[in-house]
Amino acid sequence: MAMASLNAKRKSTGSEKASVSMRGRQQAQHEHDLKNHFDIVSLSRQDRLKHYGLHFAKYAGRFARGAAEVKTRKETLVDAFLVVLSAANVLNQALTDQQDGQRNSEAPSDLAFTDQAGRFADACEKIDHLEEFRAIALAANAALSEWLLSSAAGAGFDLDLLVEERRRQLAHRAVYSQET
Repeated sequence: MAMASLNAKRKSTGSEKASVSMRGRQQAQHEHDLKNHFDIVSLSRQDRLKHYGLHFAKYAGRFARGAAEVKTRKETLVDAFLVVLSAANVLNQALTDQQDGQRNSEAPSDLAFTDQAGRFADACEKIDHLEEFRAIALAANAALSEWLLSSAAGAGFDLDLLVEERRRQLAHRAVYSQET
């Protein structure tokens, strides 16, 4: 299911919160990236992974700065989740669905995010040395996905609605964008 149809699903089921599969999230991100991030999509897979690794480092810095950071925690969680989805697509990784009951009601430690961001960066660095990197990147990206879903749930954020809103904002940045 594409993210654009999330509101339609909510209306038709009458539910306040519709469940979206990770597959649907990844498909929606793929479509968004093709339309709005051609500069990144046109890079090699290895360069895209390095690009996403830099994003994760940036987000780890935001979390470390806490209240001193200009960007809100909510904005950073959403942006990081979009990058997790994009990285999964580049890695040909099927992220697993988690039931709400499987998520911890408390937000996990920011150090756990930094740890996994560092592991993803380690994988990216191994690319240049022609060392095994994919297994490390897959594990780190999956852990980041779980961390972000747990953090959003712990904060009471509807991540899918926030992602949909953020994609609309990003679509307006590019002058060639087809989204309205």
